[in-house]
Amino acid sequence: MRWALVKVSLAVTAMVVVAFAVPLGLVVKEMARDRAFSNAERRAAGLAPVLAITTDRDELDKAVATTEDGAAGRLAIHVPAAEPGGTALEIGTRRADPQELATTRSLGRASIAEVPGGFALLQPTALSSGQVAVVELFVPEDEVSNGVATAWLVLAGVGLALIVGSVAVADRLGIRMVQPAQRLAGAAHDLGEGRLGARVPEEGPPELKSAAVAFNSMADQVVQLLANERELAADLSHRLRTPLTVLRLNAASLGSSPAAEQTRAAVEQLEREVDIIIRTARDAKPQTQATGPGAGCDAAEVVRERMEFWSALAEDEGRRVRVAGVERPVRIPVARPELVAALDALLGNVFRHTPEATAFSIDVHNGDDAVIVLVSDAGPGIADPAAALARGAGSGRDGSTGLGLDIVRRMAESTGGDVRIGHSVLGGTEVRIWISLDGRGAGTGGGGGRRGRRRKA
Repeated sequence: MRWALVKVSLAVTAMVVVAFAVPLGLVVKEMARDRAFSNAERRAAGLAPVLAITTDRDELDKAVATTEDGAAGRLAIHVPAAEPGGTALEIGTRRADPQELATTRSLGRASIAEVPGGFALLQPTALSSGQVAVVELFVPEDEVSNGVATAWLVLAGVGLALIVGSVAVADRLGIRMVQPAQRLAGAAHDLGEGRLGARVPEEGPPELKSAAVAFNSMADQVVQLLANERELAADLSHRLRTPLTVLRLNAASLGSSPAAEQTRAAVEQLEREVDIIIRTARDAKPQTQATGPGAGCDAAEVVRERMEFWSALAEDEGRRVRVAGVERPVRIPVARPELVAALDALLGNVFRHTPEATAFSIDVHNGDDAVIVLVSDAGPGIADPAAALARGAGSGRDGSTGLGLDIVRRMAESTGGDVRIGHSVLGGTEVRIWISLDGRGAGTGGGGGRRGRRRKA
C-alpha cells in the first residue's frame, strides 16, 4: 500500500507539473519576445521626429550615431527617392530584404523579419513629403530570449520540488496508514499464539484507530473471559469444601476402626486434591457480576434453609446457634446460588477454624437501601482482616485457600456493596456483608449513609 500511494502521487504530480509548467514556460518565452520587440519599437520611434524634420544624410547620420543602437551598428534608415528615378537614401547596415521593406511601406505598420543572428524590426515613419521611410532595428537572438532560460530552470526546479514533496508526503501518509495496520496484524498474531498482553496503540487514521480500539476491547474481553473461567473453576471447587467439611466431621465420630481411619484418610486426601484444584485455577482478578431486573432471592429463606443444614453439625459439636431477622421475607438482588455459596463459605469457616462448642450467630438487618447480614462467632478471631479479604491469601493453615471470603466479597460487590471483618459481640470474628439494594457502589455519594446505617446496625 505504501509504494502504491507513492507511485500514484508521483504520477499525478508529474502530470500536474507538465500540464502547468509547459504552458507557463511558453508564456514566459512569449512575454520575453514581446518585451524585446516593444523596447525595439520604442527606440526606433525615437527617430521619427528627426525624419519628420529632415531627410539630409548628414543630419540623419548624426542622429543615428547619437543612439546606442546606431553606435552598435544595429540601426538603419531607408528613405525612398524623392522623385521618380532618383536615388534612395540608406543609412546604416541593411539586414532585411528589399521586398520586406516594400511590404512594410505598403502596409504602413511595423513588422518583424527574421534575419541571420536575430530579428529585424521594420518601423514605417511618414515623411514631410508624404512618402514613407523605414527604420530598421536589429534585435539579436539573445535579447529576444533574455531571461527565458532562467525562468525555465526555475519552473523545472519548482516542478521537481513539487514532485519530491508529493512523494515524501505520500510516503509519510503511507507509513501512517501501513504501520498501524502492521501493528494490528502483529498484535492479532501474538494474541493468537497465546500472548494475552498484546495490545496496539489507538492511533492512526480514524478507521484504523477504530479497529485498534475494537481489537484492544476484544483482547480485554478474552482475558476477562479466561479469568472468569479460572475463577469459576476455583469457586466451584471451593464449594466442594462444604460437603467435605460435613464428611470430615462425620468421619471424626466413626471411632478408631480401620474403616474409620481409611475414611478419614480418604476425606483428607480429597480435601488436599480440592485445595490443589483451587490453587491451580484461582486468579487474582475479581469478577463483578451484574444482576438483571427481577433477579434475586429471599435472603431470609436462604438463611433459614442453610441453618437447617448446618444446625445438625452444630448440635453434634455442641455449638450454640442464634438466628435473627429472618421472620419476614428479605429480597436482595443476588442470585440464590451465589448467596448459598457465600453463607456456606462463612459457616464452613466457622466450623473449620474454631474449636468445638464455639457459639455462632446469623443476623439479617433489612433497611431501605441495603440489607446487612452479620455472621458472628465466639472463636479466636482473625488477626489480619485485610489479608483475609485478599483473594488467595488464606490463613496459612492446612485446608485454607483464601477463596471463601473472596466469594463473599464478590457477591456483595456485584450489588455495589462490600464486606468488612471486625470483632463480634460474642468475642470472636464478625463478618459484615453489605448488600446494596439501589446498586450504588462503595465509592458513591451513598457511602456516608451506608456507614451510618452500619453503626446503627
